Amino acid sequence: MSESVSEAPAEVVAAAEPPYDPAAPAPLNVPRTPTGNAEVDAQLGRLADADHLATDGHLEVYEDVHRGLRDALTALDARPGPPAPSPTSYQSRS
Repeated sequence: MSESVSEAPAEVVAAAEPPYDPAAPAPLNVPRTPTGNAEVDAQLGRLADADHLATDGHLEVYEDVHRGLRDALTALDARPGPPAPSPTSYQSRS
């Protein structure tokens, strides 16, 4: 009478596993190599958030990252360069 329960019946094990859901969260394991630009690297790191969301939540993350990368590129154009010469500096040399 000293029988031990070594294995559960196959039906019980199968019922314990959640059914496969292709839209369920699943890590993509896409490598993200640092660029050296903190702003861009932060956006690339944000992509990891999609690994924890169902596929219907990915779009929000991707749009947010796209917006952040676009803002980082726009900021490059907005950085001040050397000051432009004023029109009076040309006139005073004549």
